[in-house]
Amino acid sequence: MTSEPWLPIGTTIMGDIALGRALIGGDGWQIVEDRAGGRVLLVAEHVADGWLATGTIKEGELTSFRFGQIRYGLVRSGPEHTLVPVSGSRSPKNAQEALAFATAIGATRAAGETASLAQGLYVERLTRILPIQVADPDEAPDDALLLGTWLTGGLRVPAVPTSRIGGYLSWMSQEQVARLVAAAGLAVEEPVLARADLGSARTGEAGRSPSGGGRFDLPGRRVVEEFFNDHVVDVIQNRDHYRALGIVNPAAIVLEGPPGCGKTVAVERLVAFLGWPCHHVDAESIASPYIHDTSRKISNLFREAIDTAPSVIVIDEMDAFLSERERGGASQHRVEEIAEFLRRIPDAIKAGVLVIGMTNRIDIIDPAILRRGRFDHVVKVDFADASEVLGLLDTLLAGLPLGPDVRLADFASRLAGRPLSDAAFVVREGARLAARGRGSEIDARSLDEALDGILAKDKKAARAPFGFTAGRDA
Repeated sequence: MTSEPWLPIGTTIMGDIALGRALIGGDGWQIVEDRAGGRVLLVAEHVADGWLATGTIKEGELTSFRFGQIRYGLVRSGPEHTLVPVSGSRSPKNAQEALAFATAIGATRAAGETASLAQGLYVERLTRILPIQVADPDEAPDDALLLGTWLTGGLRVPAVPTSRIGGYLSWMSQEQVARLVAAAGLAVEEPVLARADLGSARTGEAGRSPSGGGRFDLPGRRVVEEFFNDHVVDVIQNRDHYRALGIVNPAAIVLEGPPGCGKTVAVERLVAFLGWPCHHVDAESIASPYIHDTSRKISNLFREAIDTAPSVIVIDEMDAFLSERERGGASQHRVEEIAEFLRRIPDAIKAGVLVIGMTNRIDIIDPAILRRGRFDHVVKVDFADASEVLGLLDTLLAGLPLGPDVRLADFASRLAGRPLSDAAFVVREGARLAARGRGSEIDARSLDEALDGILAKDKKAARAPFGFTAGRDA
């Protein structure tokens, strides 16, 4: 809460820090505006001494000064860095902000701090979260819950296991979430399928998975879940049975369907489940303005995937690279690039690389790419129906307090045929609205308001004029 400033507004410290108004404060600390830009953290002497004694902060990172007879500690933060109480901060805007916070948790623990950080102060410039309460020896700090709550903007969802919190973070891949968890010093759960027996990959067999590896789960996408379990997971988990009948590795797969239907999320979850290295084919990884350079990059990427097999190659927006050569405007270099894919895909499959392509335009993919032996399976991924949305809502809300007036089947019916990210948003926004109203559970009214907000935006977008309208006759 905002408090009266400890020092008069305009007080100059260290010659160039002019204190402004107090923004927020608590017992032994206060965050104040720096009129030169940014913020200043002021702390009482006993708080500063505590951080120095535990090694959470070092000499030189905290400045000591006197005002009258009272000694204070000071930490300066520029406008480009975040300085906020953890409990009152917003969720991150992007993956870089998320990684910075997670790294601060890990660095604070590495410095030897054992107190709970849930009520701490996030000082991005120092890559620290400074606790403002004494460590309780009988209470283990829950950094997984701290990270998950911060990432989701207030939902009490732990960051581990990553498979659960990933449903709330549609703007991040499973790999990015796993990196955040590792940066925070938390244990990333072992992949269900381990990269064991790597020596066989050199002879054309993907690594063996441990027996009883479990079933791949994809809430909200029942058809894709069943396909991946039948055509990928079962082949890997029961390799000896398949090998006896001539099936060595899973065949290549294309997922095709409209934007927002969940293709990318499905592939990311499968990659996380397998725990294999993933190599992405996209404009960033292979596109080049130089003649023959794109073909060279394609060759190198497939070679890297083979060298790290068992692994996965994901070709995102494959229509951008593999459109039909007979279509107008195809240059000789484009033909060369497609030919490189045609050569490399069978070799990669034999070496134990799982190749997955995704596209919104299956109709323009070169027919040679889709022939058997390259991509054996084309799986249609459409928008989820009500039963699939209901399964996703059940997963997203598992473990969260839900009001007795919530009928998930009704919400599933209203969300059917829409991007699955809308369902995740409704849960996240509904929880935020309920928390804002100081409710102890997510109620139907909050979820309704969140869903109505999406529908209202859709209607507004549909009514928006397109093109030039000025000067039109009435």
